[in-house]
Amino acid sequence: MAEKRYKGIPASPGIIMGKVFLFDRGEESVVAYEIKKEDIPREITKLENGLIQTRKEIIELQARIAQGMGKEHAEIFNAQLLVVEDRALIEEVIKKLESERKNVEYVFQQVSKKYVKVFSDMEDEYLRERASDIRDVAHRVIHNILGKQRADLAHLKEEVIVIAYDLSPSDTAMMHKEKVIGFATDIGSRTSHTAIMARSLEIPAVVGMHDLSRKIQPNSKIIIDGNAGVVIVDPTPETIANYGKEKNRIEAFEDKLTEIRKLPAETKDGYRIVLAANIEMAEEVQSALQHGAEGIGLYRTEYIYLNRKDLPTEEEQFEAYKTVAKKAVPYSVIIRTMDIGGDKYLSHLDIPKEMNPYLGWRGIRFSLARLDIFKVQLRAILRASSFGKLKIMYPMISGLSELKKANEVLEKVKEELRKEGVPFDKDMEIGAMIEVPSAAMTADFLAKEVDFFSIGTNDLIQYALAIDRVNDKVAYLYEPTHPAIIRLIRQTIDSAHKEGIWVGLCGEMAGDPITALIAVGLGIDELSTSAVVVPEIKKAVRSVSMAQLQELISEVTEFKEAKQIYKQTEKLIKKAVPDLLGMGAGDE
Repeated sequence: MAEKRYKGIPASPGIIMGKVFLFDRGEESVVAYEIKKEDIPREITKLENGLIQTRKEIIELQARIAQGMGKEHAEIFNAQLLVVEDRALIEEVIKKLESERKNVEYVFQQVSKKYVKVFSDMEDEYLRERASDIRDVAHRVIHNILGKQRADLAHLKEEVIVIAYDLSPSDTAMMHKEKVIGFATDIGSRTSHTAIMARSLEIPAVVGMHDLSRKIQPNSKIIIDGNAGVVIVDPTPETIANYGKEKNRIEAFEDKLTEIRKLPAETKDGYRIVLAANIEMAEEVQSALQHGAEGIGLYRTEYIYLNRKDLPTEEEQFEAYKTVAKKAVPYSVIIRTMDIGGDKYLSHLDIPKEMNPYLGWRGIRFSLARLDIFKVQLRAILRASSFGKLKIMYPMISGLSELKKANEVLEKVKEELRKEGVPFDKDMEIGAMIEVPSAAMTADFLAKEVDFFSIGTNDLIQYALAIDRVNDKVAYLYEPTHPAIIRLIRQTIDSAHKEGIWVGLCGEMAGDPITALIAVGLGIDELSTSAVVVPEIKKAVRSVSMAQLQELISEVTEFKEAKQIYKQTEKLIKKAVPDLLGMGAGDE
């Protein structure tokens, strides 16, 4: 058969070749039949038993995941428990059962399909992900009502690459890394639970493949390229040979990278930076340190707030932050206060739908409007600071007044804790994220109010270039090396250094050797990226001198186009460390 290539979204890096296992849970075939009025109580009992059994299964699965992968991964299943306990859904099923008098499994399927469609059609990415939870729970409930066994990935006999329309968190959790060597799904995003768990398992994965599961045949030979987000079906001998060489090259180079994981991120002539990792869950700290990260440069706390029907308590947050702080010792952890809004919503809060959510009520704006929530988080962070080296960072700062207000709230919380006799690190550093152009342009004012800056490049690029970074139609305009972005970063660094504070940089630019080295040349003090690319960035930094980078910066700052800047930097890296390019992938 002729080779076919399909492009999707890179979800978890790596290259793997193998045989297709087409995992099609499909829609359960449920036959509708009439029931008598006197049968309704019996059907309701069947529903209740199905829900009870499903709840038991999810709790057991949650316990298994907590033991094997960590509590944070197990909390993914909180959303599924909410579905099982959703009174509105259950009451709608009972009402429809009484009015239509059809068997309960058929009625439940029809109601759940309606819910799935509603969530699937939502614009917000996080809410769209809930459709997968509802679909997964519906499958479980129907199987339990019918007394059937449910298909899973726990009992595979050989190594396979799983292809599916979708993989629920429970499907992914049942995978054994020894058998499932890679996967691709028709739907999903880099931020979906499935993608997060794939990265945790270090399984190459591609999502957003549209209709691949309907085009591919079981047992086909395929290649998954998780770096580029490509799936190759029925590869030619030439393609197999080329990818085999690339895989061997990457693996050999990764073996070399292992040797430098414990070495500092330092240029040939002694300019040293801190190279840290971004995390969402406490269990990721160990992986970050194993990959050679010198601490956590971005701990995204909003994930503590998602997938639940209520707000996390101060005690819950305290335990989470304390765990991360202790795991990271002797290194520091920068905790970003909740960045709710944009593409991350709390379904249990009355957050109005906005025309432009990325420009709306999000980040520090939300926190300052909901001081009840903000203060609880600050209390938890401060309390946890006694157990390690924590730093606080505010997201979405656009000007001086916001920064001052946030610091005023923090000081009030500190005073409360002092009165209560609660210990905390009184010297904890406070930072601001520079991701809004107005913040970069007034960095000289902001630098007087904080101990450090962290440049959030993804949003800074998005806002400065007026690019929706998830819109395919304008993706070609998303240029990290655009002269305007280089200028904003340089201005931020210079303003910070004049006031004696340090500057970090996170986002995709920190995870790409080319843009990372530009940042180092501009004088950045810290880079923070996903754990898996830390060794590559460290290798890039250790392969050049600061003198070379400063010479590069003096050249590229005269260039007027992004492509010129990128190519000139690429030329330097190819000369210094030719095996490096093409390996890395940026982070959120």
